Amino acid sequence: MRELINTDERIPFMRFRGVFAIISGLLIVASIISLSVNKLNLGLDFTGGTLIEVGFQQPADLPQVRNVLSDTGFEDAVVQNYGTQKDLLIRLEPRTDVKAEQLGTTILESLRSNIDQNIEMRRIEFVGPNVGDEFIEQGGLAMLTALICILIYVALRFEWRLAVGAVAALAHDVIITLGLFSILGLEFDLTVLAALLAVIGYSINDTVVVCDRIRETFRKFAKLTPLQTVNRALTDTLSRTIVTSVTTILVLLTLFFLGGPLIHGFSTALLFGVIIGTYSSIFVASSVAISFGVSRDDLMPTEVEKEGADQDPL
Repeated sequence: MRELINTDERIPFMRFRGVFAIISGLLIVASIISLSVNKLNLGLDFTGGTLIEVGFQQPADLPQVRNVLSDTGFEDAVVQNYGTQKDLLIRLEPRTDVKAEQLGTTILESLRSNIDQNIEMRRIEFVGPNVGDEFIEQGGLAMLTALICILIYVALRFEWRLAVGAVAALAHDVIITLGLFSILGLEFDLTVLAALLAVIGYSINDTVVVCDRIRETFRKFAKLTPLQTVNRALTDTLSRTIVTSVTTILVLLTLFFLGGPLIHGFSTALLFGVIIGTYSSIFVASSVAISFGVSRDDLMPTEVEKEGADQDPL
């Protein structure tokens, strides 16, 4: 009975690795195409410009608002709902000839005179183009630094086949999360960048746990094939993975539905990132390691021969 348990491969995750490889490949290709064509809908933090939030008494008619702004001379204005149909965000490109307060007054008077006198000004923000460029540079450096540190850690921690799998899973999560924001046209601002960095940390933590268990299982069970070993390791960590992911997702769902529009992008990025990170730690990292031919011999600790061990005793 004990021998039967030791050779049981548990849930056959790796049987479906080809299907999930196709799914991941399609998602990555779609994300890259969208990022190349649509790019990211960068928020005011990165682009610079003026952001105006106005409130209506009744659901706002977006085409009507756009026409009014266009007639007033703001053809470049981007108008979208913010939280509810009665709240609107109006984004304008950077203007050096007019102050933000004057822009807000002009737009508010135009909307009141042409649509509704009861329209309220909720807030107005202005970010200069120089500040936006600085945010892009610093945000990119922050993400690049995080990725480099993680790559160094993974390279030192694992045998290269498992390390490549962990890095592939991390790149998979980042590209697809960025692709989601590009495909859906969601605003990408500093809060979303912070969420993306958190997703990187969550993903690599989950992957490291799985890779650790794969290494331990290879060393413990000599008679199992590589596929059986990986299936057993993934099954052994499945309960931990599910509990961690579900509890995190429950918190993020609360933030998503009750946190308000200010952190909507943050909670969206984290929620999707946790889901895709859990998926990649199970199916991407281990599948890549299997594809590179990971075996028990590669993961056994190196035996250091003690000095004089090969000499005959006196």
